[in-house]
Amino acid sequence: MTSSSGNNNMPSLVDPGFSLQRHRKVVLVVDLVESVSLMQADELGVIQRWQAFLAHVNQVVLPHNEGRLVKSLGDGLMMEFDAAPRAAAAASAMHDWMTHQCAPLRLGDRLQLRAGMHAADVYVDQHDIYGTGVNIAARMATLAGPGETVATTEARDELTDGLDGTIEDLGSCYLKHLGEPVRAYKVGEKGAAAPPPAGFGHSSALQPTIAVVPFESRVSDPEHFAIGELIADAVIGQLGRTADLVVVSRLSTTAFRGRSSTTAEVAKYLSAGYVLSGSYVTSGEKILVTAELAEASSHRVIWTERLHGEIGDLLLQQSEIGNSISRAAHAALLASEVQRATVKPLSTLQSYSLLIGAISFMHRSSRADFDRAGAMLEHLIERNKRHAHPHAWLANWHALRVTQGASEAPEADTQRALYCARKALELDPSCSLALAIDGVLHTNLMRDVTTAKGRFDGALAANPNEALAWLFKGVMHGFLGEGELALEAAERSLALSPCDPLKHYFESLAATAALGAGDYKRAIELATSSLRGNRTHPSTFRSLAIACAMSGDIVAGRKAVEGLLAMAPAYRLDDFKKKSGWLIGPLGAEYARALERVGLT
Repeated sequence: MTSSSGNNNMPSLVDPGFSLQRHRKVVLVVDLVESVSLMQADELGVIQRWQAFLAHVNQVVLPHNEGRLVKSLGDGLMMEFDAAPRAAAAASAMHDWMTHQCAPLRLGDRLQLRAGMHAADVYVDQHDIYGTGVNIAARMATLAGPGETVATTEARDELTDGLDGTIEDLGSCYLKHLGEPVRAYKVGEKGAAAPPPAGFGHSSALQPTIAVVPFESRVSDPEHFAIGELIADAVIGQLGRTADLVVVSRLSTTAFRGRSSTTAEVAKYLSAGYVLSGSYVTSGEKILVTAELAEASSHRVIWTERLHGEIGDLLLQQSEIGNSISRAAHAALLASEVQRATVKPLSTLQSYSLLIGAISFMHRSSRADFDRAGAMLEHLIERNKRHAHPHAWLANWHALRVTQGASEAPEADTQRALYCARKALELDPSCSLALAIDGVLHTNLMRDVTTAKGRFDGALAANPNEALAWLFKGVMHGFLGEGELALEAAERSLALSPCDPLKHYFESLAATAALGAGDYKRAIELATSSLRGNRTHPSTFRSLAIACAMSGDIVAGRKAVEGLLAMAPAYRLDDFKKKSGWLIGPLGAEYARALERVGLT
């Protein structure tokens, strides 16, 4: 007789059916603040309210935000999501329920949550999730105060400030049992985190603003991930070449990729009067695109069309799909012919996907991601030597290394940026991005204002909606003390890029333009908003210190100088006097005295 043990029925650890799968997930951990003391004071009351809360999470919050409850303890929850915006929305909904739906305990105490979120590759099975990323999410919750959500850089980089919540940089924080500090961000309620762009002149006010949202696939197909952006990019490239429209930048509209947003929501966050969107479905190399143009004020669709074509058409120098959509939409909006320009596309879809990835990494907070963007662009140039855009983006990358203080060899990076911009212009003399980058390099580093003005004028002649050209032009006019021109250009750049991943950079430079205009209140607004998004940019603290000093707020100015020196301990007043861009105009000496008044020595 053969004996049988219960252990023989256990699944083998090497059974393929029980192997763990690794997936990219956003882990959200929430726990009840002061749960022990609350339980001691009113055990039954806490349990009843927690059960009602858990029912709401399971029945409403998670289904609405496509999340999964992984663990439920007596005073905490662990959930997983496929996207950070969903996790942030779920956290916000849970905080809201506790604030408005959960009754106080018998002694008047209220239940409050604290939440932490982190995006990472984790191991997943049907019951649980495992890995370092899970532990980090739990640790992030300890940084949150009552009613707050705190996210890591990896989660924050998937969020859009204002759209997913008001995001505030908390700097580098140490967590228990982790050797290195973790960059943390507080994710508050949705709202206008940034000061709204001011009007920028009568001619601009008369121009309709259009936002082209990345087209959505009707089926999930990773192989064709970039097609929706390809379509939008082709349309933006065409519409952006006409001076009678204001076209919101592609980096801003990308924030709405994969969201079920209404026309009203898109129009609100992008300040657009019209929204162009659509969907597509592929079958082999064939593609069917459905596009529609909606008027924001009335929510009325004023034009719609279905187009059949080849996926390869989107990679042609003159894409028939892109041209057809832009021509028809422009005609419906303005009853005039689209003024098109030729932009040579990258030779393959894979290369275009690589470019999108490099741009995304370039605008992230992590230094490792930034360095990876440079490597990706170098690789892309090796595959597409005759295309101007990769060279222009690499010029931008080197310029950012210098302007953000990340370069260990500023002079070498400056020369490399100049070379890349020059190479891009050799390939395409009308490349607006390359002209803009070359212009700012000649402003800030070469002190050649004449050449810089020519570059900015050329960039805006080629593309009137090049946001970086307007931004850098505003800084140049600010340095020269040409206040009205400075502020008008800077505000236009903000209006063209309301949701860019590099919004804090736009705001920081716009604060410089506001200083040149003598609008110290606006400079303080912009610099303060910029610091909420990124507290590691020394020049933002410097602009804030000058604006506070010129406004007579010496205490706030001294605090800004403290922030400046925390980021750049070796920075001295003499550095400003010798290296600042303000030296090219009449305000340098006055602003040096302002910095001295608030404690910079």
